[in-house]
Amino acid sequence: MTVAAILVGFCAGAMAGMLGIGGGALFVPGLVLFLDLTHVEAEATSLLAIVPVAVVGAWRQHRYGNLRLRDGLLVGGLAIPGSILGVVLVNALPERAVEIGFGLLLLFVASQLVRRAPDPST
Repeated sequence: MTVAAILVGFCAGAMAGMLGIGGGALFVPGLVLFLDLTHVEAEATSLLAIVPVAVVGAWRQHRYGNLRLRDGLLVGGLAIPGSILGVVLVNALPERAVEIGFGLLLLFVASQLVRRAPDPST
């Protein structure tokens, strides 16, 4: 199971990097399909995986002088109550509603990728 999780994370990260989208759009379905997690478990796992990536990214960007500390602290501070609200919502909603909402989010992301794709005729 650990090897499968590593493969899902690696493939989702590589594809997200190539497509320029958030890895969760690929990571969550990968966890559901290949590791047999429930949708709620997969979303929680994906969100938890962001924490070390965000910390390392912020640290590295700070070293390059690219971090706006005030903005970062604001976003990080708002993430805490946002996470609590998300937990309350996901526990109050039926899992099917969460799945449909995530599917709609994926459709929106796909539509944005298509809309912003370079014109092949130019």
